[in-house]
Amino acid sequence: MIIEPTSPKLLPDPLREPYYQPPYTLVIELTDVLLHPEWSLVTGWRFKKRPGIESLFQQLAPLYEIVVFTSETGMTAFPLIDSVDPHGFVSYRLFRDATRYMDGHHVKDISCLNRDPAKVVVVDCRKEAFCLQPYNGLALARWDGNSDDRTLYDLAAFLKTIALSGVEDVRTVLENYSLEDDPLAAFKRRQSQLEQEEQQRLADLSQGKQGPQLFLGSLAGRLWPRSKQQ
Repeated sequence: MIIEPTSPKLLPDPLREPYYQPPYTLVIELTDVLLHPEWSLVTGWRFKKRPGIESLFQQLAPLYEIVVFTSETGMTAFPLIDSVDPHGFVSYRLFRDATRYMDGHHVKDISCLNRDPAKVVVVDCRKEAFCLQPYNGLALARWDGNSDDRTLYDLAAFLKTIALSGVEDVRTVLENYSLEDDPLAAFKRRQSQLEQEEQQRLADLSQGKQGPQLFLGSLAGRLWPRSKQQ
């Protein structure tokens, strides 16, 4: 049993000019986040692709260095990643031997990633996977294989908002959603409320009423209120 990551630097140094290095890094689990394992007597084990994988990768690739970091073994996961990423949006692949085994869990220690932790978002269905850096993580509900699932579309919108807002430290955002049972639903509620308020403001202006002036920074701040640690 390997209990320590294979290297203190799991990823190579960030790219330098003239090459492009996205400003943020997305570390995402494969099993039950992007794929759902199913077993039957007829087919044996099969893996179902979650709706929205292609859209997620396409939208985030310019903004995030995408790293699939799974607790599966490389032998199992390598062909599965090939199947979900035929266009090569995934920059790096990390497997079980890169995790830290603690108290019966495979933990993804981002201090070994060779990346600025202020710019790293970990997406998993188990909070134990990012327990060493809890405010770097976003815990999604385990996908059950439902074909109508829209979670990855919502995840793309959430992460794009973080990147396009130029958030200096993603932990100040993710902390605000860490206690939510469904962080993406909470984000959508806040976003919908702000859109309604903006529509009302525009309606007031068209009627000659002077509403409050809202700027991008203040709007983003209301999507994720000030960190409790600040």
